[in-house]
Amino acid sequence: MVIIGGGLGGLSTGCYAQMNGYRTRILEMHELPGGCCTAWERGEFTFDCCVSWLLGSGPGNEMHQIWLELGALQGKRMRNFDVFNVVRTRDGQAVYFYSDPDRLEAHLLDLSPQDARQIRQFCDGLRTFRLALTRYPFLKPVGLMGRWERWRMLASFLPYFNVIRRSISVLMSDYSARFRSPLLREAFNFVLYEKHPNFPVLPTYFQLASHAGRSAGVPEGGSLGLARSIEQRYRRLGGEITYNAKVTEILVERDTAVGVRLSDGREVRADIVVAACDGRTTMMDLLKGRYLNDTYRRLYTETLTQPGMVFPGYLTVFLGLRRPFPAGDPCTTYLLDEEFAARLTGIRHPSINIQFRSRHYPELSPESTTVVYASYFCDIAPWRQLSTGPEQAPRLRRGEELHTLPVGRGREYQREKRRVRDAVIEFLDGHHPGLREAVSVKDVSTPLTQVRYTGNYDGTVLGWQPFVESGETLEEEIKRNGPGLPGLANFYLSGVWATTGGLIRAAAAGRHVVQFVCRDDRKPFTASVDDSAPPPILITEAVGPGAREFGVTS
Repeated sequence: MVIIGGGLGGLSTGCYAQMNGYRTRILEMHELPGGCCTAWERGEFTFDCCVSWLLGSGPGNEMHQIWLELGALQGKRMRNFDVFNVVRTRDGQAVYFYSDPDRLEAHLLDLSPQDARQIRQFCDGLRTFRLALTRYPFLKPVGLMGRWERWRMLASFLPYFNVIRRSISVLMSDYSARFRSPLLREAFNFVLYEKHPNFPVLPTYFQLASHAGRSAGVPEGGSLGLARSIEQRYRRLGGEITYNAKVTEILVERDTAVGVRLSDGREVRADIVVAACDGRTTMMDLLKGRYLNDTYRRLYTETLTQPGMVFPGYLTVFLGLRRPFPAGDPCTTYLLDEEFAARLTGIRHPSINIQFRSRHYPELSPESTTVVYASYFCDIAPWRQLSTGPEQAPRLRRGEELHTLPVGRGREYQREKRRVRDAVIEFLDGHHPGLREAVSVKDVSTPLTQVRYTGNYDGTVLGWQPFVESGETLEEEIKRNGPGLPGLANFYLSGVWATTGGLIRAAAAGRHVVQFVCRDDRKPFTASVDDSAPPPILITEAVGPGAREFGVTS
């Protein structure tokens, strides 16, 4: 089996294929594993640009089992916070979204007693959703479940049916409008860091419920450390990974995938080909638009370019600070006035998420220093207009072709990055006096950086947008026909473009695709937990008002 892409979807596919007796080779165009799940060094600082919370980091759900099978968490501390996010309004008011329903209810009632009924209803739903999490299926794809298995799964959700039905049928924007308090009406739209106009209430319940159960923490070692752990598990299972290997074509003979061609002209032959890379690149470039049924043709020639159908990219500003800033919360979404938001090129909604990232990953920066991570949803179009260079440019280094090195994009592009960076520093200094003088290292990543780094369409980090036509259509297609393409034998899709959602979905997609491969080869599927290191240790750190009283627990 040849797997295109060494992100979490590709690494997961490789691990599960090795567990089931397949001999695999992953081809990754970067020189690091992880894809979007990555980090880079600037001086003494490591800038981690992915995991702000990891679904399944704690036990009591099927997500956790997948991470243990992949060896992602063993031997690490999982850091949790008692507050999922803080939302601060333009006039300085703050809403602390505690994930514990009791603390959240008490806090919201203090802020808006007149909304008591709506607040209690929301928190009651969160309590119910915490119980429902144990039933959520991640281990086996619905498309491979028999009729009895599906009925049994649906029956297990019956006690939670009403809260799930209500939360998936109402947009958060409509739900939040029911609050009388202008503060809560606005803040509830930003629980998940950014505004998601098409999200119902359900994903907010899902994240908060996971967080409350200490199953949405962050892993020691950060995002690249997570990817490295899975890469090591893959190698222990006997898998092979080749870096700086860019696939330019999937080889097809007699309607059967038989291997791939690399950018240097070499061919790698295989019995099975799995694409765990950018979806558009796979369909329209590597396969040249062949083997698309009506659903995929519509997705990749029409839906892809429609507004809101693909999850957006980010602009991110990283700052390495020479001293600690203990007043900085781990995660805060600031709502911005239109005048300041206009200074942030490409911004979709007038808000910015600020994380004092050293609270998440103290091991990634020197003692008594701070890393700040500031990000906002960003359209790629204005950055493309400013850029004069190629989006990717291969170069030879010591006789080896490298594909993801920085490229020149022109003075206007660099000047705009500096303008955005300086605006963010000015904003932060206003909230944390002395921050500007403490800046030691700075870096800016735009959606074009993501394109260079991963090849993802328009710099997206998650592929298809969930809860809209694109994501719903894709999920239904996979459920109905599996992760293959009609008329093309021995080919499968994996990773974020074969599902919707974040890292756990990408990891689960690897498990699922190997189950389909085993079915097609008429062999039983097997998986086992990695026992090479001890189980993870969960710790919880208190945030915000009364934090000293609650302290840290293990």
